[in-house]
Amino acid sequence: MKLNIVPARTGLDWVKLGLRTFRQQPMALAALSMLLVGSMYLLGMLPIVGKALALWLAPAATLAMMVASAEAAQGRFPKPSVLLVAFRSGSECSRRILILGGLYVAGFLAILGIPTLIDGGVLAGFYLGEGNLSREAMETAAVQQAALLHALLSILLSMTFWHAPGLVYWHRISPVKALFFSFVACGRNMKAFLMFGMGWFFVLATGLLLSSIVAAIFILLGMPQEIAKGMLSGLQLLITAMFLTSIVFTFRDCFLPPAKPSSEESYDEQPAPAPGPH
Repeated sequence: MKLNIVPARTGLDWVKLGLRTFRQQPMALAALSMLLVGSMYLLGMLPIVGKALALWLAPAATLAMMVASAEAAQGRFPKPSVLLVAFRSGSECSRRILILGGLYVAGFLAILGIPTLIDGGVLAGFYLGEGNLSREAMETAAVQQAALLHALLSILLSMTFWHAPGLVYWHRISPVKALFFSFVACGRNMKAFLMFGMGWFFVLATGLLLSSIVAAIFILLGMPQEIAKGMLSGLQLLITAMFLTSIVFTFRDCFLPPAKPSSEESYDEQPAPAPGPH
């Protein structure tokens, strides 16, 4: 397995590829994305273990969208069975994905628990749905410092798990190695990921602006506000689906494909970019 160092502008290419691939299979990718997001939301509503279960299955859901996007990019229709790809690719793959899920739960609890040392659990209670953040609480130095620390830890957690499902699935490496290589790949390509984030922020801001203008026109014409709110919600779901579609391209360009893919679904049938220093 070799790591690619890509130029910063590649981050914008990832955004374009995500949009282009989504346009090729909009109904299938939107439906898969909404089903995954909705399933995670419903699991999170279960008492006691719901949130932990949703987090535990998050790597499997990420992998499902990566495989679906790779299928769409190669001109194939992503079937609903792709949702269970993590558990249909052999017991070893399933075991490693579930281990990743357990580590993700532990990481999530850590990034909530560590700021608790600063604010006494105010922020953690809000994220766990056990309370609301009042304006007075948000203005306190302790909560602001805890929120900043939580944001930094969240970025580190995202870097650690960003590529891990794909590395476990396509490169057949252990969960711990996958986490290490994911973090290194994100760190070495930080400029490209910053451009990737800026690109999606621009897409989201533009979409919300246009949708808000249309919704305002509908309201002025006497249309119910529920329709306008529904338009905004629908747009957010579509942009989420487009964003999830683009993740596989960040993975494809950060790692050279394995000589012998671990599954029939290859994530790269296109020429790989020239590798940089690694």
